[in-house]
Amino acid sequence: MRTRVSGQNGRLFLLGLIATLVLSSAATSFAQTTVTLNQPTSQVLAATVRGGTYANQNDQWTLATRSSTDLTNLRRALLKFDTESTIPQGSVITSALLTVTIKSGSADASRTIGAYQTSTSWTEDQVTWNHRRDGEGWITPGGDYGSKLDEAVVCNTAGSKVTFDVTPLVKAAVAGELGSSRYTRIALIDQDSSTADSYRVYASPTDSNTASRPVLKVVYGSTSTSPGTSSSSPSLRVLHWNTHHGGVGTDGVWDPARLVKWIAKFNPDVVSLNEMERKTSWSKNTDEPVTIAALMEQYTGRTWYWKFETLSGSATGIGNMVLSRFPLDASEPRLLTGGRSALNIAVTVNGRTINFTSTHLDPDSSSYRLKEIGELTSWESGLAEQRIVVGDFNASYTAPEYTAMTKTYYDAWSEAKADGTAVAFADNPNGNTRNGRIDFIYFSRAATNLTLKSTQVYDTRDSNGVMPSDHRPLLSVFTVK
Repeated sequence: MRTRVSGQNGRLFLLGLIATLVLSSAATSFAQTTVTLNQPTSQVLAATVRGGTYANQNDQWTLATRSSTDLTNLRRALLKFDTESTIPQGSVITSALLTVTIKSGSADASRTIGAYQTSTSWTEDQVTWNHRRDGEGWITPGGDYGSKLDEAVVCNTAGSKVTFDVTPLVKAAVAGELGSSRYTRIALIDQDSSTADSYRVYASPTDSNTASRPVLKVVYGSTSTSPGTSSSSPSLRVLHWNTHHGGVGTDGVWDPARLVKWIAKFNPDVVSLNEMERKTSWSKNTDEPVTIAALMEQYTGRTWYWKFETLSGSATGIGNMVLSRFPLDASEPRLLTGGRSALNIAVTVNGRTINFTSTHLDPDSSSYRLKEIGELTSWESGLAEQRIVVGDFNASYTAPEYTAMTKTYYDAWSEAKADGTAVAFADNPNGNTRNGRIDFIYFSRAATNLTLKSTQVYDTRDSNGVMPSDHRPLLSVFTVK
């Protein structure tokens, strides 16, 4: 049962509760360390991006925010902290607080500033509104941002300090869940309406007053266990994506390679892909599952084991595909009401059987979907734990279908959001995967050896706003105990 808390006091209470529980564990010794990151160049770097006529100008060491409908005046502050060489990978992060100091501010006495994950890397002496580094543009001009981590009301009084809780981001970065780099990248963005009086300047990492410089204060612990016992369990990265007929983008172009390049970036362990096509007009009469599997091996450099099943059970047509970097112990398709299907694979992770099922429910009928869920969950009950069910359910979290699933399964996005580990992006705070949240990763309530670490909905727009599918991908990270 989860203790529910909210707001800043709630966050502090929850962090304190977690620390108390960990420290009191009889099975594990836990030593806390506090690291303060504030040294320019070696520990913290900064820049500001600005649009309009300044869109190609680099402003290294500057930290400023401003809200404006005129891109020439709009500013976003970027900070990058070295949590890679300063904090050992696998450390248990208890808290991570970013503090900045107001250097100056225009007439508006209070502005709401949000702290966001910056989801792609940038180079401090090259970053601009248009480019994250020389020759490499942002996916979206102005920067690529994940979910909002925290927000604060910022005054215009010089010397005032503002603190943001960025614990979930530092946890994910240190754990290596955000890619090969374990740096923590944060953006400060003005949330309020456009006004000439919204300008804020913050002391930079090179400020002559060292007490005013930005600082990331991280409290972490390292665990040690008795000899012969593993100190950590491996992660399982679960990706689901409705591919829109195998990679028909929002520009109407069918491009499986564009789709798979994105999948490879997410570094998944098991993958569910809906709307894959075998020898249909959508796929130009090609076998998309074969193409996708070959592209996965090309772009990841590893072997992938996979299965495909059409929705109707016929030899050709639209269906579900699952891929795994682990060899398949077993696989089984199941036909459902209304010409729909589900496809399950069993793999072994850390000595545990994982039953992983992909499905795609009826798009038009709630009554069909409820029947399909009844058939699906009945079938699943005969499969061994640990069980994960993913797919496009074509129904939101407010629908009866969601209630039917959550009787015996947890919704990974909802659970991660309650835990403070759900990540989306600036203009999608609710984690919508299409027009709403209709794609889900569910894990069984009886899956006692699965611990959810985080869930993320990715922004796959390119610089022109084009996505490789009309759905957004959803990824959850689990620890398998």
